[in-house]
Amino acid sequence: MPSLAIDQVKVGYSNLIILDDLSVEIPEQKITTIVGANGCGKSTLLKAIARILKTQKGAVYLDGKAIQLLPTKEVAKKMAILPQSSQVPTGLTVYELISYGRFPYQTGMGTLKVDDLKHIDWAIEATGLNPLKDRPVEALSGGQRQRVWIAMALAQDTEILILDEPTTYLDLAHQLDILLLLQKLNKEQKRTIIMVLHDLNHASRVSHNLVAMRDGAIIEEGTPEQVMTQSNLKAIFDIEATMSTCPFSNNPIYLSYTLSQSTKHMVQNKKSG
Repeated sequence: MPSLAIDQVKVGYSNLIILDDLSVEIPEQKITTIVGANGCGKSTLLKAIARILKTQKGAVYLDGKAIQLLPTKEVAKKMAILPQSSQVPTGLTVYELISYGRFPYQTGMGTLKVDDLKHIDWAIEATGLNPLKDRPVEALSGGQRQRVWIAMALAQDTEILILDEPTTYLDLAHQLDILLLLQKLNKEQKRTIIMVLHDLNHASRVSHNLVAMRDGAIIEEGTPEQVMTQSNLKAIFDIEATMSTCPFSNNPIYLSYTLSQSTKHMVQNKKSG
């Protein structure tokens, strides 16, 4: 199994530094979810891991090697990436888009081989897309499209899946459907999954490991039981949460919350000013 470690990375956009001297190790064959308020650096960390953003200092290590120095196709055979906003080229069918996952293995004219076809068929079956494989992707619902992108990542046959907010814009049923699919892939295929989620209860329910961030730094990391506490939620989000236990996972969830006193005072001061 490939190992993934982030060591003292400094990452930003132009002169704006988002992450500075950040380190974290990703557990193998587990689901790790990065959580935190908007603008805390979640997606920036994911982009650094995925090699979308170049580190200004430190490095992301894949199997002990700095990922920025590895050939693109070598990385693509170990790590598949599902970005936050995926644009679908017009006219592609479900099958055609999923087949793009085999690009790292193609040579010459890029003809699909028998092994490629097997991986594509397996990805379609695993994501329940067989009835839709000949449909245009743009004709699908949001939840169905998300399944297609995940199937393309599966066809890539990597042991690491990276997903940036895979449930965004989906209704409640489709959100859970996608997360349970990822949980199934982790359990049955032993794939390492790293994702960003906004919904804390969803993150706690399906994850083995949570990385909680604020202002570009890691506030807490560990199991849902270690991270999903009243004190941590206050430190991360400035909220006072009422906690309970999820009946489906036995992991902690919040039932409701109010703003912490410091946040209330800040809001009141803004109004009075």
